[in-house]
Amino acid sequence: MRELHVAKLTSTISLLFQEACHRLPNDVVDALRSARDREESGASRDILDKLLENAELAPREMIPLCQDTGLAVVFIELGQDVHLVGGDLRDAVDEGVRQGYAEGYLRTSVVCRPFTARVNTGDNTPSDIWVEIVSGESVKISVLPKGAGSENMSRLMVLTPAMGREGVIDYVASVVDEAGGNPCPPLIVGVGIGGTTEKTMMMAKKALLRPVGQPSADEENAALERDILERINGLGVGTLGYGGTVTALAIHVESFPCHIASLPVAVNLQCHSARRGVAVI
Repeated sequence: MRELHVAKLTSTISLLFQEACHRLPNDVVDALRSARDREESGASRDILDKLLENAELAPREMIPLCQDTGLAVVFIELGQDVHLVGGDLRDAVDEGVRQGYAEGYLRTSVVCRPFTARVNTGDNTPSDIWVEIVSGESVKISVLPKGAGSENMSRLMVLTPAMGREGVIDYVASVVDEAGGNPCPPLIVGVGIGGTTEKTMMMAKKALLRPVGQPSADEENAALERDILERINGLGVGTLGYGGTVTALAIHVESFPCHIASLPVAVNLQCHSARRGVAVI
């Protein structure tokens, strides 16, 4: 049994959010460059050039990639042979978010009493924490600063099983088409299929942690990713809704067995500023 002080989680989470909000992962930058080379619309190519310039300037000048530094989503894969000591896990995570957003001069966007007072909590907490118990004696932390522009366009639908594969493609494409330029494309589209409604929503969001364009290890899922991507890039939405041939950089599909009478499908959209961070301690 390995003992791990929760202070290590706090410091790691603080640094991860600061890094994520100032530096796009290399795979995202590469995907934007590839999109720029493929894009046929002059207006969208011009904007992609500016997005790439922004990705270069942000870490150099230590200015956030986007003014919306997001709600702090934290995924923790906790090894079953790890004993956390020194405090409460949730408190440690929230303290890491609190420190990271203060030290990084990141915008705080969380409000309490969501349907009445909507008062800013002042430190971007509480964070959205998801813990999974896994084998081993390490802790994997993945952070996702999720902006509202893309999150607001996320959707869930329970299809009838008879709608099948084509129904899934039609539904995902309709979500992106309806969203238009609101989620700041070009997008990474996380798709969850199966399970229950809460399971499929979480799969769709967690799919956004995958490196951009890395196909699913499941060939059936991977084939579906290719077909959805082709459909979406035929919509003509383009970068920030200015029209063009690249509306999505990638489709990431995760699936899970479901009830015989059900076919839940979730779509979680991620904007071009696809910020994330990961560490193993």
